[in-house]
Order: sequence, then structure tokens, then C-alpha cells
Amino acid sequence: MSALLPGDLGAATGRTGSFLRSVMRQVATMAFVLVVVVLLWIAALRVWDVSPYVGKTPAEVWTSLFGEDDSAELRSEIWTLLGQTLTDAGIGFAAGMLTAILLAVVVVRYRMLEGAVMPVALVLQTVPLIALAPILILMVGRGYAIVAIMSAIVVLFPALVNIVVGLRSVTPQMRDLVLVYGGSPTTVLLRVGFPSALPALFASVRIAVPGSLTGALLAEWLATGKGIGYAVVSAANRSQNARVWALVVVVTLTALLLYLLAQLVETAVLSRFGRTATSA
Repeated sequence: MSALLPGDLGAATGRTGSFLRSVMRQVATMAFVLVVVVLLWIAALRVWDVSPYVGKTPAEVWTSLFGEDDSAELRSEIWTLLGQTLTDAGIGFAAGMLTAILLAVVVVRYRMLEGAVMPVALVLQTVPLIALAPILILMVGRGYAIVAIMSAIVVLFPALVNIVVGLRSVTPQMRDLVLVYGGSPTTVLLRVGFPSALPALFASVRIAVPGSLTGALLAEWLATGKGIGYAVVSAANRSQNARVWALVVVVTLTALLLYLLAQLVETAVLSRFGRTATSA
């Protein structure tokens, strides 16, 4: 086994230090965002003089979740609903990202098809889901298929655009080098395009994580009648305002934590490849 050279040790230590600093910066940024959101929440209730019956403060939401006799029951119910919503969001995330990657490969590999793929993706992005929902429900029913489709629609277009840009970031010199050594355009795409597109791919993941959660909530409200998406609407219709706020706070915190997790995974992978993250 070869010994680790001093230069290699220094480079590895530098990468580790850079990774830890990046992680600490991301965690600190997320904590700052949470503080700002809470302050804006309190300020909005006061500026618009929202009735205490309708608007709940962070302290009141905390009391609903942890300080009342039925708080344990509420937390258990929310946990079950959140599990359903995360399952739905996971299905939508996988469907949207896989579709975006496949379409991006088609668009980059066969430019003539770009004029057919991109307009359709743009139309799906611009048409409100509430208008598409009845048609989609008639076509595929109210099961997991509708969740996958609706969440994928939310995720698809921004992920597709990012991945296409990333795959096209291959320089002519890199492409010519692969071709000279007998590679095909497909080899260029797989061996050079995807590694070059890693920052754009992870930027798409960061966008898709909260997007898939939004799509899942919409699907639950409009189609499946399950999860937090439906529970919020049901509680609002029964004027259970404290329950509504608790559900919204929990799903918002979940979205922020998932986004942070996506950032941390991105930082770890790109650090391993000596790359830096792109902003989104």
C-alpha cells in the first residue's frame, strides 16, 4: 500500500476543513432564516391586527403541540399525516427528477426534439394544477399515480432547464478529446456531461425537494383526501384554527429541513469531486 504523501494529506485536510465550514455556514443560514420567518410571522399578525381566534402566534402553536392535555394525541396524528405526505412527496420527487433527467438527455442528445419537449414542459408548468386536477383524476384515478403526476409537474420544468444547461456545459475541447479517442456522442454525455452537470443536478434537487412537497400537498387536497394537504383544508372548514397553524408550521419546518439535507448532501458529494455548489 502506498504511503500518503504530505501534499495529499494537506489537500485532504483542506477539503475536510472546507466541507465543515460549508456545513456550518449552511446550518447557520437555515437558523437565521427560521428566526427571520418567526419575526415576520409575529410582525404580520400585529401589523394586520389579525384576530387571536384566527391568527396564532409561535408561542400558541408551541402550546398546542406540547402544552395541552391533548397535545400528545395531536402530535401523534400529525406524525401519521406527515408520514403520508412525505411518502407522496417522495413519489413525486422521484417521478419528477427521473422524468427531467430522461428528457434532458433526449434534448441534449437530439437537439431536433427540443422544440417538441420544452414547450410541453412549459405548458405543464404554467397551467394551474387546480385546473388540470379534474382531468388527471378522470384519467388515472385518485391513487398514487395522481400524486406522482401532480408532484412531477411541479418539479419537472425547473429541474429540466437546470439539467439541460448543466449537460451542455461540456467544453468543445473536452468533447473533441473523447471523440478523438473513439468515443461516441453518447459517451461524451455519460462520461463528461453528467460529471460536469453535477452542480446543476444538485441545484435541481434543491428546487425539487420543496416543489415535490408542494405538489404532494396539492394532490392530497385536490385528489387523494389524505395527508397534511387534506387535513389542513378539513381543519380550516371546521374552524379548528390552532390545528391548522400547527399543521402548517410542521410541514413548513419539514420543507426547510429537507432543503437543508439536500444542501448537505450536495456539499458532501461536490466536495468529494472537488466541485463547488451553484446557487439556486
